Amino acid sequence: MASGKNRVLDRIDLTILEALQNDGRISNADLAKKINLSASPCLERVRRLEKEGYIERYTAVLNANKLNYGMKAFVQVTLDRTTGDVFNDFKKEVVKIEEVAECHLVAGGFDYLIMIRFDKIETYREILSEIVNLPAVSHSHTYIVTEKVKEDSGVPFWL
Repeated sequence: MASGKNRVLDRIDLTILEALQNDGRISNADLAKKINLSASPCLERVRRLEKEGYIERYTAVLNANKLNYGMKAFVQVTLDRTTGDVFNDFKKEVVKIEEVAECHLVAGGFDYLIMIRFDKIETYREILSEIVNLPAVSHSHTYIVTEKVKEDSGVPFWL
Protein backbone atom coordinates (compact mmCIF):
# COMPACT_ATOMS: atom_id res chain seq x y z
CA MET A 1 0.00 0.00 0.00
CA ALA A 2 1.46 3.33 -1.03
CA SER A 3 0.56 5.35 2.08
CA GLY A 4 1.78 2.70 4.51
CA LYS A 5 -1.43 3.05 6.52
CA ASN A 6 -4.32 0.61 6.19
CA ARG A 7 -7.67 2.21 5.61
CA VAL A 8 -10.84 0.65 6.92
CA LEU A 9 -12.49 -1.51 4.29
CA ASP A 10 -16.23 -1.19 3.94
CA ARG A 11 -18.70 -4.02 3.36
CA ILE A 12 -18.53 -3.58 -0.44
CA ASP A 13 -14.73 -3.88 -0.44
CA LEU A 14 -14.93 -7.02 1.71
CA THR A 15 -17.61 -8.51 -0.54
CA ILE A 16 -15.43 -7.83 -3.58
CA LEU A 17 -12.43 -9.49 -1.91
CA GLU A 18 -14.46 -12.53 -0.91
CA ALA A 19 -15.95 -12.90 -4.40
CA LEU A 20 -12.55 -12.61 -6.09
CA GLN A 21 -10.97 -15.04 -3.64
CA ASN A 22 -13.68 -17.58 -4.49
CA ASP A 23 -13.51 -16.95 -8.24
CA GLY A 24 -10.60 -14.91 -9.57
CA ARG A 25 -11.98 -15.26 -13.11
CA ILE A 26 -15.31 -13.61 -12.41
CA SER A 27 -15.97 -10.87 -14.96
CA ASN A 28 -16.27 -7.30 -13.76
CA ALA A 29 -19.87 -7.24 -15.00
CA ASP A 30 -20.77 -10.35 -12.97
CA LEU A 31 -18.87 -9.05 -9.94
CA ALA A 32 -20.67 -5.70 -10.15
CA LYS A 33 -24.02 -7.50 -10.38
CA LYS A 34 -23.13 -9.70 -7.40
CA ILE A 35 -22.34 -6.71 -5.17
CA ASN A 36 -25.13 -4.48 -6.50
CA LEU A 37 -22.85 -1.84 -7.96
CA SER A 38 -22.50 -0.56 -11.51
CA ALA A 39 -19.52 -1.83 -13.52
CA SER A 40 -17.40 1.33 -13.52
CA PRO A 41 -17.32 1.93 -9.73
CA CYS A 42 -16.81 -1.80 -9.20
CA LEU A 43 -13.75 -1.79 -11.46
CA GLU A 44 -12.42 1.32 -9.69
CA ARG A 45 -12.72 -0.44 -6.33
CA VAL A 46 -10.97 -3.58 -7.62
CA ARG A 47 -8.12 -1.50 -9.06
CA ARG A 48 -7.81 0.41 -5.77
CA LEU A 49 -7.73 -2.86 -3.80
CA GLU A 50 -4.99 -4.11 -6.13
CA LYS A 51 -2.99 -0.88 -5.88
CA GLU A 52 -3.26 -0.83 -2.08
CA GLY A 53 -2.02 -4.42 -1.86
CA TYR A 54 -5.17 -6.11 -0.62
CA ILE A 55 -5.14 -8.21 -3.79
CA GLU A 56 -1.64 -9.57 -4.31
CA ARG A 57 -2.19 -11.68 -7.42
CA TYR A 58 -4.61 -13.86 -9.33
CA THR A 59 -3.92 -17.56 -9.76
CA ALA A 60 -5.34 -20.95 -10.72
CA VAL A 61 -5.45 -23.93 -8.36
CA LEU A 62 -3.91 -26.88 -10.18
CA ASN A 63 -4.47 -30.59 -9.59
CA ALA A 64 -1.15 -31.74 -8.10
CA ASN A 65 -1.98 -35.43 -8.63
CA LYS A 66 -2.48 -34.99 -12.36
CA LEU A 67 0.83 -33.12 -12.60
CA ASN A 68 2.84 -35.81 -10.74
CA TYR A 69 3.24 -33.79 -7.54
CA GLY A 70 0.54 -35.62 -5.58
CA MET A 71 2.64 -36.36 -2.50
CA LYS A 72 3.34 -33.74 0.14
CA ALA A 73 5.59 -33.60 3.20
CA PHE A 74 6.48 -31.09 5.87
CA VAL A 75 10.12 -30.88 6.89
CA GLN A 76 11.23 -29.27 10.13
CA VAL A 77 14.73 -27.84 9.78
CA THR A 78 17.02 -26.81 12.61
CA LEU A 79 20.08 -24.73 11.87
CA ASP A 80 23.37 -25.16 13.73
CA ARG A 81 23.44 -21.43 14.53
CA THR A 82 20.96 -18.61 14.15
CA THR A 83 22.59 -15.44 12.93
CA GLY A 84 21.42 -13.00 10.29
CA ASP A 85 23.95 -14.14 7.72
CA VAL A 86 23.05 -17.81 8.27
CA PHE A 87 19.33 -17.05 7.83
CA ASN A 88 20.08 -15.08 4.66
CA ASP A 89 22.28 -17.84 3.21
CA PHE A 90 19.65 -20.48 3.98
CA LYS A 91 16.82 -18.41 2.44
CA LYS A 92 18.86 -17.68 -0.68
CA GLU A 93 19.41 -21.40 -1.30
CA VAL A 94 16.09 -22.96 -0.21
CA VAL A 95 14.08 -20.92 -2.73
CA LYS A 96 16.12 -22.54 -5.52
CA ILE A 97 14.67 -26.00 -4.77
CA GLU A 98 11.77 -26.33 -7.18
CA GLU A 99 9.81 -28.83 -5.09
CA VAL A 100 9.74 -26.50 -2.07
CA ALA A 101 6.19 -25.14 -2.16
CA GLU A 102 6.45 -23.14 1.08
CA CYS A 103 9.14 -22.27 3.57
CA HIS A 104 8.47 -20.47 6.84
CA LEU A 105 10.83 -19.19 9.53
CA VAL A 106 9.10 -20.19 12.76
CA ALA A 107 9.46 -19.60 16.48
CA GLY A 108 9.70 -22.68 18.63
CA GLY A 109 11.73 -25.86 18.78
CA PHE A 110 13.14 -25.62 15.24
CA ASP A 111 13.91 -22.86 12.74
CA TYR A 112 12.10 -23.52 9.45
CA LEU A 113 9.02 -25.43 8.37
CA ILE A 114 9.18 -26.42 4.73
CA MET A 115 6.38 -27.92 2.65
CA ILE A 116 7.55 -29.97 -0.32
CA ARG A 117 5.65 -31.58 -3.19
CA PHE A 118 6.86 -34.69 -4.99
CA ASP A 119 5.73 -37.72 -6.99
CA LYS A 120 7.33 -40.71 -5.21
CA ILE A 121 9.47 -41.59 -2.21
CA GLU A 122 12.65 -41.74 -4.30
CA THR A 123 12.11 -38.12 -5.31
CA TYR A 124 11.44 -37.21 -1.68
CA ARG A 125 14.83 -38.69 -0.71
CA GLU A 126 16.55 -36.56 -3.38
CA ILE A 127 14.81 -33.40 -2.19
CA LEU A 128 15.61 -34.17 1.45
CA SER A 129 19.25 -34.61 0.48
CA GLU A 130 19.20 -31.13 -1.05
CA ILE A 131 17.56 -29.67 2.03
CA VAL A 132 19.95 -31.20 4.58
CA ASN A 133 22.88 -29.93 2.51
CA LEU A 134 21.67 -26.33 2.67
CA PRO A 135 23.86 -23.85 4.60
CA ALA A 136 24.02 -24.45 8.38
CA VAL A 137 21.39 -27.24 8.53
CA SER A 138 21.97 -29.22 11.71
CA HIS A 139 19.10 -31.69 11.46
CA SER A 140 15.62 -32.26 10.09
CA HIS A 141 12.43 -34.17 10.80
CA THR A 142 9.95 -35.10 8.08
CA TYR A 143 6.21 -35.68 8.25
CA ILE A 144 4.75 -37.20 5.09
CA VAL A 145 1.13 -36.26 4.51
CA THR A 146 -1.17 -39.28 4.27
CA GLU A 147 -4.50 -37.46 4.03
CA LYS A 148 -5.52 -33.88 3.31
CA VAL A 149 -8.15 -32.93 5.88
CA LYS A 150 -8.34 -29.21 5.15
CA GLU A 151 -6.37 -27.01 2.81
CA ASP A 152 -5.87 -23.25 2.83
CA SER A 153 -8.87 -21.76 1.10
CA GLY A 154 -7.85 -18.17 1.67
CA VAL A 155 -8.68 -15.47 4.16
CA PRO A 156 -11.86 -16.18 6.14
CA PHE A 157 -14.69 -13.66 5.72
CA TRP A 158 -17.51 -13.14 8.16
CA LEU A 159 -19.81 -10.77 6.34
